[in-house]
Amino acid sequence: MSQHPRATSAEVRALSHPLRLRILALCTTEVLSNQELAARLHEQPATVLHHVRTLVRTGFLAADPPRPGPRGSTVRPYRATDKSWTIDVGGPERTGGPKIAALDAAAAEMRSLETPELGPLVLFSLRASRDRLEKLVTMLTEQLEEVDEVTEGGAEPVWNVLVATYPAAH
Repeated sequence: MSQHPRATSAEVRALSHPLRLRILALCTTEVLSNQELAARLHEQPATVLHHVRTLVRTGFLAADPPRPGPRGSTVRPYRATDKSWTIDVGGPERTGGPKIAALDAAAAEMRSLETPELGPLVLFSLRASRDRLEKLVTMLTEQLEEVDEVTEGGAEPVWNVLVATYPAAH
């Protein structure tokens, strides 16, 4: 049982698109404008803006004060809030959505990299009850958070880590 408040249907929908998850990942480590996001994601600015507005409306992104842009323009930068870490998007009764979007976002990011840039990748078949599996994921998450706290301050490169569990093919 999660200690976090249950996500609304609008929040679940907002986290159910891989491009939105990629935007959140980028804005977690940097404050970026729509144009900067579009360039990094190799997407059209209008497409990115649609997703940015959804994330702002649902509280996953926050707009920082405008800053000067190129040739006298003004740009609005965005940063990720911690909201996506503090809500429960639902358990087994909610299908697909954020879980599949996270997988699609991770796959898109990995496909955009050269092979030597990828970190370790392990596919492991584990015999465990659902309860033991959930305890393992909780333990791994706690360890990841501890490592992240130790390296705060930008001294280390930023790595995305995906821990996914799914039943083996029968």
